[in-house]
Amino acid sequence: MPYIGRDTDKISNVEVLDNITFDGSSSYTLQKGGSNFTPSSANTLLLSIDGVVQAGNFTVSGSTIDFGTAVAGTSTCDFVLHYGVGLITTPSDGTVTEAKIGTGAVTSAKLASGAVPNQSTFKNIIINGDMSIAQRGTSGTLQNGTGGYLTIDRWKTYEGGSESFVFTVSQDSDVPTGQGFVKSLKFDCTTADASLAADGALSFRQAIEGQNLQYLKKGTSNAESLTLSFWVKSHLTGTYIISLVDVDNSRSISASYTISSQNTWEKKTITYPGDTSGAFGNDNGNSLQVEFYLGAGSNYTSGTLQTSWGSNVAANQRVGQVNLASSTDNNFWITGVQLEAGTSASNFEFLPYDVTLNKCLRYYFTDALYSSGGNTGLAEMPICTSNAAFKHIFKHFPVTMRAAPTISNIVIKSDVATSSSDLTQKSGDFATTMTVDIYGRNDDSTAPGYYHGAEFSAEL
Repeated sequence: MPYIGRDTDKISNVEVLDNITFDGSSSYTLQKGGSNFTPSSANTLLLSIDGVVQAGNFTVSGSTIDFGTAVAGTSTCDFVLHYGVGLITTPSDGTVTEAKIGTGAVTSAKLASGAVPNQSTFKNIIINGDMSIAQRGTSGTLQNGTGGYLTIDRWKTYEGGSESFVFTVSQDSDVPTGQGFVKSLKFDCTTADASLAADGALSFRQAIEGQNLQYLKKGTSNAESLTLSFWVKSHLTGTYIISLVDVDNSRSISASYTISSQNTWEKKTITYPGDTSGAFGNDNGNSLQVEFYLGAGSNYTSGTLQTSWGSNVAANQRVGQVNLASSTDNNFWITGVQLEAGTSASNFEFLPYDVTLNKCLRYYFTDALYSSGGNTGLAEMPICTSNAAFKHIFKHFPVTMRAAPTISNIVIKSDVATSSSDLTQKSGDFATTMTVDIYGRNDDSTAPGYYHGAEFSAEL
């Protein structure tokens, strides 16, 4: 029936139901807006078929209307009207579409606890997955014998075997468009090694404390699945492998993903089943490693990829992995790395910069107050003169560190200027997770010493 104005589903006390699509049956389900609808009674329904109004020649039971005889599939339902109050029944599973939910209709107050998975704060097990923190600097060189923490915090590079490849590893500004990321981790091959030795290896990883993983219930029948998601881009297409390694119990699981298009950002998602064997230690030790492989020799690729949890078998860990070191044309970027409990990936959890920084400071920090290019400010403070010629400073860390740190690159000068002479026998004693006594020797017992900085590492 024609009318003026926009569509409506209610005219006074008349409700317009969904038209029925006939298929030659005698019984059909009444619906309104895609949800099953129960009328008050058959007497409150009015419908038209092929231009003929039907009244009284059908029965209703719940949301089912029965015409008694088959209605031809060629027939057309003109309208279905309901007069009075009807009941919209619970939609069947998987039938509610996004279009049927009004904008802003779902609020936090209306969500039952746990109704939407992966919405808790700090759901991301990975630290610095957006590659935003790089305390050590924005670039480093990876080659035989130089693996380790080169640039971006919490991401450790690894190379194995006597390989000839060289990579520049850097914090880069190439990121997927429109996703909120500003930094990525980049590997750029500058010297190729097209044929890795049997023990050759190239990877990067993040290690995670066991006490941060207890809610995963690993080693029990209720062990949680883990879903890993990330954005990746490379000149080298093909198969790449990522392993979860249970360090406490010498167990692992691997999965593959494919980079399909050259130099194109692609989002990848991998779900690993929960492991019912072997609990993580409830301590500050290295319990879980997330290992991204970029190249591997036959010692790691000669078996069958281990896609279920089991004891570590080197030959089964990286089967099918491409060799990123095969050409100097090759490069690799990654950002937005998120590991979370459950079988689905949620949007990346962006944290404030200072929150991510403090998480990183638990494992490493440097307080160097000058650079090789010249003085960037006065020394932090003069070191007090003690007995003999040793000068001491009691250093407080900015956050509680994972463990008493290893202290390196201590710089103590005889003056505030960077050009002044270095003190000798520099070291740190009585280190805890919060403080350390740093000292150096100045043979002139009456001269001061000035602390210019050091590096403190409690990495896993």
